[in-house]
Amino acid sequence: MSLPLDNASIPGAPELVAGAEEPLLTIRPRVLLVDDDHRNLLALSEVLEDVAEIVTADSGAEALRYLLKGQFAVILLDVLMPGLDGYETAKLVRMREQSRDTPIIFLTAINKEDAHLMRGYDSGAVDFVFKPFDPVILRSKVAVFVSLYEKTREIERNARREQILLQETLNAQSERLKVDQALREAEERQALLLRALPLAVFQIQADGATPSFIAGDVESLTGFSSEAFEEVQNIWQPRIHPDDLRAWSASANATGPTEYRWRHRDGAYRVFVDQRVPVSGRSGTLVGTLRDITEQRRLQDQLLQSQKLDAIGKLTGGIAHDFNNLLGSVLSGIGLLERRTNLDQRGQTILGMMRHAAQQGSDLVNRMLTFSRRQHLQPKMVRLAQSASALDSMLGPVLGGLVTLKWELDEELWPAFVDSGELELALMNLVINARDAMPSGGTVTVAGTNRHLSDIQGDLQQGDYVLVSVSDTGAGIPPELLQRVLEPFFTTKDPGKGTGLGLSSVLGFAQQSGGSLRVYSEPGTGTVVEVWLPRAVGDTQDDTSEPSGEIEPLVAAGQTVLLVDDAVGLRDLTRMHLTDAGYHVTCAASATEALEMINHGGTIFDVIVTDYAMPNMSGLDLITTARATRTTWPAVIISGFADVEDIAKRPADVPLVTKPFTRAALLQALRNVLTPG
Repeated sequence: MSLPLDNASIPGAPELVAGAEEPLLTIRPRVLLVDDDHRNLLALSEVLEDVAEIVTADSGAEALRYLLKGQFAVILLDVLMPGLDGYETAKLVRMREQSRDTPIIFLTAINKEDAHLMRGYDSGAVDFVFKPFDPVILRSKVAVFVSLYEKTREIERNARREQILLQETLNAQSERLKVDQALREAEERQALLLRALPLAVFQIQADGATPSFIAGDVESLTGFSSEAFEEVQNIWQPRIHPDDLRAWSASANATGPTEYRWRHRDGAYRVFVDQRVPVSGRSGTLVGTLRDITEQRRLQDQLLQSQKLDAIGKLTGGIAHDFNNLLGSVLSGIGLLERRTNLDQRGQTILGMMRHAAQQGSDLVNRMLTFSRRQHLQPKMVRLAQSASALDSMLGPVLGGLVTLKWELDEELWPAFVDSGELELALMNLVINARDAMPSGGTVTVAGTNRHLSDIQGDLQQGDYVLVSVSDTGAGIPPELLQRVLEPFFTTKDPGKGTGLGLSSVLGFAQQSGGSLRVYSEPGTGTVVEVWLPRAVGDTQDDTSEPSGEIEPLVAAGQTVLLVDDAVGLRDLTRMHLTDAGYHVTCAASATEALEMINHGGTIFDVIVTDYAMPNMSGLDLITTARATRTTWPAVIISGFADVEDIAKRPADVPLVTKPFTRAALLQALRNVLTPG
């Protein structure tokens, strides 16, 4: 008997449970009959209904839908059908994972030729039955496949039962092993925790010289295995830093932690904290922990150094403004004396000595501002070859006859993007340091090469750099001092012969410029100082112009200047310089006073020249407020010290003149803003 042709369900199919691998009940094997002739389906069903449960389909598409819903012991498939024929249906059946092993018997009334038979076998058929078929032969062939299907399912069911029994056995064994496994895991976690921490657990006698390690990452801490301390007598004490031996000896009876340095197998000293407690009931036996705090001490030293630099920077910033005002007054006064009086040779010599002393004070403040990165830099494109030409003439008399200065610059050396004046000052500091390292004479070599970093290296980002190195042939720097040479105010020179700001100011200049500084030295082979500077790219301005001397303004005489400065002495001297140059000058002691003048007809002033740092209101705020009434008001800021970030916020058309400034620098700035373009 055949089943109804229902696409939605297959009558008689077993109930399935979600996630189950097989039906809850065992049913008869099913045979799928596929033929577009209902008479053939009826005849086949009558012949096979006692062999298996029959499901019929009158097309290949309907047969495929049945195969999506269940399995069949064998498929009898008519070759010639409309739509999907038998060959195409068989290929699709074989493509599905669930039905690819289901036997297919082709039913055909024609095409007994070998070519058609081979095509059928190639499509997935296992046999052919030719119409009109012999019922006995057909029943026999189908019965073989049904029996094979039943035996296969029986084997699978038995395998599942065995698997279940095996799983139950394994579960029982697993339960018995849980306690042991939990214990082992706890021991492993404890061992892993000890290995992960920079410490080791040891046992030692109160009068003992070498600890016996019990647990922990001993090899990472010391470079030796724990067995080495058992095999080698007295290996611990000789490796303690000589200065820390007393502290270590006292740790036998200490109740608190003891800190000392111990020489690792690699030769470097590690800082250990040794803390011990006596073992109850065992007189003279101590158990302790050994902890590595080397990295912690290194970070603390870095923090201390950073705090020291920050404190010095704040101190420098605090005094720079007032100190530069004083120096500005001195230098301005010297300039006025030279212009307004006729001095004899001795008077000119004295003024020159005064100018030199004041300029040295200005340079000292600038170096302090540079290493603390509070100096306002004006970077531009600088070619080292041009700086070399300028420095040669200045350094010749300083080096003396015993020291030779040699330049080795690559022909294709890139320009650097730096402040040209600070670069020259940095090179002078390095060359003079190199000279001082060679009291018996030698050679100072300044080399310039191009370098490209493809990745980050320390404090240097990836990119193009101009590497400037200054090397000497002196005695070199001892290793214990090499790490301190960049500290501010640290110097190995005799008292009165060095400030200790040379290298630290060069470091500050390099870092503020976007580069860095490296020092390499070995006793007896000399010292090399590398200054890494960023390469100038794009449309940055080339510093090729010659420095200008004192230039009188090209504008008509009689222009008015509103001069604002809270330093009385410097304000008066600046007023004299501007008056000598042909300007009409009105002075104000504060930004508030200047705004009152502006509000009472002060728009007649052609330009505002103002100090930056003043009480209550800064010079930048004054300019901003004044430009609310006159948007294009020319202005110049003068400053002895200003926060780099704040001063960078000034409008692009407001130049900065740094105190102590020269008369020429101030007049040049005025000419630039009064004759734009």
